[in-house]
Amino acid sequence: MIRQKSFGNEKPTLFLVPTPIGNLSEMSPRALEVLNSVDVIACEDTRTSGQMLKHFNISKRLIAYQNFNEESSSRGIINLLSQGNNVALISDAGYPLISDPGQRIVNEASAAGFNVVPLSGPSAVLNAVVASGLIAQPFLFIGFLPSANGDRVKKLQEYKNYPMTMVFYEAPHRITKMLKSCLEVLGDRRICLCREMTKIHEEFIRGTISEVLEISDELKGEMVVVIEGNRDDYSKDIDMSIILNMVNESIEAGMSTSSAIREVSRQTGISKNRIYDLVHKDEQKGTC
Repeated sequence: MIRQKSFGNEKPTLFLVPTPIGNLSEMSPRALEVLNSVDVIACEDTRTSGQMLKHFNISKRLIAYQNFNEESSSRGIINLLSQGNNVALISDAGYPLISDPGQRIVNEASAAGFNVVPLSGPSAVLNAVVASGLIAQPFLFIGFLPSANGDRVKKLQEYKNYPMTMVFYEAPHRITKMLKSCLEVLGDRRICLCREMTKIHEEFIRGTISEVLEISDELKGEMVVVIEGNRDDYSKDIDMSIILNMVNESIEAGMSTSSAIREVSRQTGISKNRIYDLVHKDEQKGTC
């Protein structure tokens, strides 16, 4: 067990600092304070981040932390923390780790006993979900689908039966192919395509997949696609051992059995009665 009290020690800290997804006015005072106070800023692209930091008159040592150099960069950041430096991790826009690099260094820094402290801030995922008009909770963030059609279809088939609202990222040059795959696998569901959020050309396009496909070729900019979940009964296709594990983990975390069943039902859409029967059968099996 690792127990971190973020502000009750003098340990070096890795700060996870979200940056604006478009409108620079959304940079928070606390984010500016942290970026001004740390010794080093790790970022995806030193040129892109350099321009943003220049806008805020922040001059700090920048190091590149990207998907292709995560292993070596993580070692470098751990070394910096070991020397007593505080480090901020930022992405080009939005929250680090959300379809951006950062998972490795968070794991390694926390395992090494350093503080890992997140800051609140911009997130394209949340912006899109709350403005979509679709059910906001629960939702499933998937991020970018594979670029190859076969792989994309295969990945969508993994999610087609889930009832949760789904959130995807997509690039403008792939949006039509992505929506065609969604139509093929998921059917003509309601969606909201959100583009250029917080920027002057911000647009929310709400309708069905087929309706949005009619204009998708003309769309530009950064995109988030929110798609409604499967409203049919999907539970017959779910591995119920996963559901049982979710209940047991909640109970081990301190929940009562009834509360755990209720919470897992809320998260998955599976009826409480079915989960109760599953748990009851498991308990009977354990006493045999």
